[in-house]
Amino acid sequence: MQKLNKYLVALSLLPLLATADVKIDSYTFGGLKARSIGPAVMSGRISAIDVTAKDVLTIYVGTASGGVWKSKDGGVGFKPIFDKHTQSIGAIKIDPSNDETIWVGTGESWVRNTASVGDGVYVSNDGGDKWQHVGLDKTERIAAIEISSEDKNTVFVCATGALWSDSTHRGVFKTTDGGKNWKKVLYLNPKNGCSDLVIDPNNPNIVYAGMWEFRRYPDFFESGGKSSGLYRSTDGGETWKQLTKGLPKDEKGRISLAIAPSKTTTVYSVIESKNTAIYRSQDMGNSWQEMGDAGIVQMRPFYFGELKVDPEDENRVYKPSFTIAVSENGGKSFSSMFTGGFNLSMHPDLHAMWIDSKNPNTLILGTDGGVYISHNKG
Repeated sequence: MQKLNKYLVALSLLPLLATADVKIDSYTFGGLKARSIGPAVMSGRISAIDVTAKDVLTIYVGTASGGVWKSKDGGVGFKPIFDKHTQSIGAIKIDPSNDETIWVGTGESWVRNTASVGDGVYVSNDGGDKWQHVGLDKTERIAAIEISSEDKNTVFVCATGALWSDSTHRGVFKTTDGGKNWKKVLYLNPKNGCSDLVIDPNNPNIVYAGMWEFRRYPDFFESGGKSSGLYRSTDGGETWKQLTKGLPKDEKGRISLAIAPSKTTTVYSVIESKNTAIYRSQDMGNSWQEMGDAGIVQMRPFYFGELKVDPEDENRVYKPSFTIAVSENGGKSFSSMFTGGFNLSMHPDLHAMWIDSKNPNTLILGTDGGVYISHNKG
């Protein structure tokens, strides 16, 4: 046995002896510097949050390039549950009828030049222990997933799509069989993808979608174009109508959407344009009124696309960005949630937000520096 060990040690030294006389030319290699060639390292940025309906202690968090994480204790601790799959996450949606069914859309939709690529949609039926890839693998980036309140197998996917090139794999997709088959139900052109999508919680046939023309180049970002617009379907995505009354007539950029849960005929939208502003409709999108264009609402609309409404108060609106802009009067005016405008103990880039529908005092925020929880409305 000792002879065998000596023989193995001798063999292991052969590569070192073979290269002992090789000299490194410092003139040739001295000027070389290592550089990262991707994917972008943005794991700290939180891109999506959802919480189970029956147990608010169970939190799922998606990250820009760190996969999906799960907490069972209200955020005290998290563990990764998506390590075997694409790490760039754009959307997370929990089935409202089954807390164990989790839908994940891959590919971050906050389209900086550091945004990584996804490979479609995954679903878990056991709380994240096992995952199944269910298609749309060429969509690259997914901004939102919505599930019908009447049929758990009917799911809409808002695909932002390719960042650096044209692509036909973008727009709004729908499945009626739990992801076995998908139908593209809203598509405009290869430059235009879906920026946001919401479903009326009282009537899943009513769907709103923001469609966004954009393109990133090595040295600049082009947000907006003639084909951008806000659309609504009243028949579960079979047909769509562009909504225009009261909205900007010039070229539009990214469009964010939120329905007031307490009064679903009230819909809000932040629309990027020459004069980026928040708009409100009180008749299901038939007509819109510009409510305010304060600077706190206009902050980098292509990058900060989250918009939320208090579950119990149709006039309380949240707009995350470098801070949390809050309106108490239906969007007429906004102020920062934080004294002095910013919370110095919190990372200032805010991309994801969740509000407890049963207790709106509880907020969860996703930032470029992690997850924060408040139990007193911030």
